[in-house]
Amino acid sequence: MSAPMTTSRAPRPDPSRRAQSVAIVTAAFGQNLVYATVTTFLLFYLVEYAKFSTTGIAVVTGVLTVARIVDAIADPVVGSLIDRTRTRWGKLRPFILFSAAPVAIFSVLLFAVPDADEPAQLWYFSVCYLIWGLVYAACDVPLWGLIGSAFPEKKSRARVIGNVRAFGAISLGLATLGMPYLARLLSFGPETTAGGWTLAVIVVAGFGMGVFLLAFFVPREKAITTDPLTFRQLFAALFANKPLLSVLAGSVLGAGRYVVQAGGAVFVVVVYDDEAVFTIVGAGIILGMITASLTTPLLMRRFAGRTLILFTCFAGAAVYVALYFVGFENLLVLTTFIFVTGLLLGVFLVSQTTMIADAVDRAEDLTGIRNDGISFATLTFVTKVMSALSVLLFGIFVVIAGYEGGGIGTPEEQNIVWLAITLVPAASCLLSAIPFWRYRLESERYPSVTE
Repeated sequence: MSAPMTTSRAPRPDPSRRAQSVAIVTAAFGQNLVYATVTTFLLFYLVEYAKFSTTGIAVVTGVLTVARIVDAIADPVVGSLIDRTRTRWGKLRPFILFSAAPVAIFSVLLFAVPDADEPAQLWYFSVCYLIWGLVYAACDVPLWGLIGSAFPEKKSRARVIGNVRAFGAISLGLATLGMPYLARLLSFGPETTAGGWTLAVIVVAGFGMGVFLLAFFVPREKAITTDPLTFRQLFAALFANKPLLSVLAGSVLGAGRYVVQAGGAVFVVVVYDDEAVFTIVGAGIILGMITASLTTPLLMRRFAGRTLILFTCFAGAAVYVALYFVGFENLLVLTTFIFVTGLLLGVFLVSQTTMIADAVDRAEDLTGIRNDGISFATLTFVTKVMSALSVLLFGIFVVIAGYEGGGIGTPEEQNIVWLAITLVPAASCLLSAIPFWRYRLESERYPSVTE
């Protein structure tokens, strides 16, 4: 390994842990507010206000799929670039600084499709969305890495991660409930317009990415005293980190946990013929996630992350199986069960992120290599894979059911979709327990990757 680097930089005052925590949580809230707005309302905007045809929406769906693949691949690339970066600000914070404005700009452009013929609109959308995915990766990966770097103490780190997850769920709720009203207000008339949506996104993107910059100005990341590794060495260190790989494998196998979110809106139409019901069901999930995100750090003072995540695997499987037999006739009972699944998902997400940070710390202790960028890029990568797989799993069951839209489904269609909402997540929870069971920090041996 190369000799340690030296620096003549004068030391700067270190902000308090509380100030750094507040800055990161607030920054993540702003970032999540923008992300939730784009992912929740983009397709709605294209259909209702950009007036894309059925063929155009089919093209858009293809673009979204391709962009998601490109975006997922971009995450580890961004992570490796972060780990090779050396500046007076550190390696993570420069990416936060220079990604904020592009994310805000391209978020607005997605909701400002020009009045032109549809082929031109499709080209405009495709280019903007692909770029948006890439610049968003450049802001998302370093933020997670900064949490691990700025908070080496496990208790404070778990608390920050829990707060980030909790306020992320709050931002999702605010965007889902508030954006339609904001767009109506900024349309300055009796009806919501495309211009109203553009102005609403300008407000949200400007605010969200503005407060996101707090993650650059306040926190301090751990000093790096070694020369940057090559891409080959970074990826070798990644694949040598067996605890980290266990978390990633368990997460992918647990993709069924997201099926309720992926297919909930379709499910309530098939069963209740009322899209508004999803607001109730969605509120149950969000409230459960917020509650768990705030309380999991307290649980982690007594229980290891591995213990908590295995509990969510087995308890989640039991809850989903019980829900299958209880049925969907009683909406109050259904929402109660969904709240419990939200609780377990919140515990899972906080424990998952904490276990990745612990695996990075352990690898640094044994090898001297701290690869926050590429390691936390795997978190964002696997989250996108889980989301994509949950959509695929639910879509397969909708196809098997033969449901073609048009309101409430037949009893057979309802039962097949209900199976996708319950037993598929149950099986996924059990499968994900296998890699998590193998998660060990103390017993792992890391081969040299710097020779």
